[in-house]
Amino acid sequence: MTASGDLLVDAFGRIRETVHEVVDGLSPDELAVRLDDGANSIAWLVWHLTRIQDDHIADAASLDEVWIAQDWSARFELPFSRRATGYGHSPKDVAALGGVPAELLAGYHDAVHDQTVAFIRTVKDADLKRIVDDAWVPPVTLGVRLISVISDDLQHVGQAAFIRGWLERP
Repeated sequence: MTASGDLLVDAFGRIRETVHEVVDGLSPDELAVRLDDGANSIAWLVWHLTRIQDDHIADAASLDEVWIAQDWSARFELPFSRRATGYGHSPKDVAALGGVPAELLAGYHDAVHDQTVAFIRTVKDADLKRIVDDAWVPPVTLGVRLISVISDDLQHVGQAAFIRGWLERP
């Protein structure tokens, strides 16, 4: 593995650690708390950041999404398409994540993390310049896609950590 690969594995590992810190020990009701009717819950944020990582990495690596290949979609029993990632979700969609236990959220995230890290360990520095999405101007390279996923995941897990901190206030 390259130095850039080591950095990427570390970055995704930090996301995983924070996901566990955020959900561990919370009940499904606590995971479903929304600070107002239009806000996201911890459960939705963790599910969404994991779905985005799963979707984007699977696409870039030409792999099946863990969500579908390992049947996580059936385990979650959500009322929307198996292809849904949370992008464009309504407050009603966010509320659909009520009742999801921490173990399910963490388990799905761990499975996606494992696939992500296995892929990253195969990436060479030259691979980072490979175009993975030409629907954008300029086209998106693998390196840009990986950093984009890390950035998005860190923002969402930070939002989830904020909500947990709010829940734990005296």
